[in-house]
Amino acid sequence: MKVLVTGKNGQLGWELAQCMPDNMQLFALDSSELDISDEAGVDNTIARIKPDLVINTAAYTAVDKAEQEQEKAYAVNALGPQYIAQACLTHQARLLHISTDFIFDGSKTTPYQTDDEANPLGIYGASKWAGEVAVRAILPEALIVRTAWVYSSHGHNFVKTMLRLMGEKPQLGIVYDQIGTPCWAAGLAKWLWAVAHKPAVSGTFHWTDAGIASWYDFAVAIQELAMEKGMLHTAIEIRPIPATAYPTPARRPSLSVLDKTSAEQAGDIVTRHWRAQLSDMLDRLNKQPGLIG
Repeated sequence: MKVLVTGKNGQLGWELAQCMPDNMQLFALDSSELDISDEAGVDNTIARIKPDLVINTAAYTAVDKAEQEQEKAYAVNALGPQYIAQACLTHQARLLHISTDFIFDGSKTTPYQTDDEANPLGIYGASKWAGEVAVRAILPEALIVRTAWVYSSHGHNFVKTMLRLMGEKPQLGIVYDQIGTPCWAAGLAKWLWAVAHKPAVSGTFHWTDAGIASWYDFAVAIQELAMEKGMLHTAIEIRPIPATAYPTPARRPSLSVLDKTSAEQAGDIVTRHWRAQLSDMLDRLNKQPGLIG
């Protein structure tokens, strides 16, 4: 099976390459090799490679900067998926498109179902929702998977930032009233490869690790596990603070826990608790200390 992965330098794109099954032929491209907001470039690339499957991990993910760079965010997050879906339709390729919990407003008190109403709070979420709508209109049989709080041993993310700050600062204040679920990108990559082998699987799914946490809970766990593994040598004070004490240009959903039931059934994979996944990721990172930063 020929598989084209966009956004190869992102966390998920990188993890997909690390755990690719042997029976796949991977064509992974970064933004310099394929700008998904270039309609002709997208069509030409898919026509040339002739993939059986396209996994679109490319996205504009600077949540706060998107408030000022609306045109750029929509070009990548809305027009890009539209162009990819159209090219997949033209050249008969299956599409797996990655979306986000930010399409929701966080007003629910229970996990979000795949058919819950979208109501994004900012430009990032709105642009990603527009991308979903475009993909579904062009390719009803496409597979869309929403995820949240993604981290990896590759790239920049909350876990690696916390490890760095915990080694530099005497204390940290971390938001306690935004609730979600961390997602090790390696776990999402394994699920994507599982459904890649199941062409009948289509529709919208949610995938993160299991359980729930606040950013404060997540930070506390990072320090505890890193201390156990010898990655940190001095514990610092981590204070819970309200989101109002850390204002950002973009509003974030206060609760973005995603229900994974249908995804677990579709991929025949059961989610692991986020703390267990975090422990495994830190073990990997501990073997590559130069990656911390």
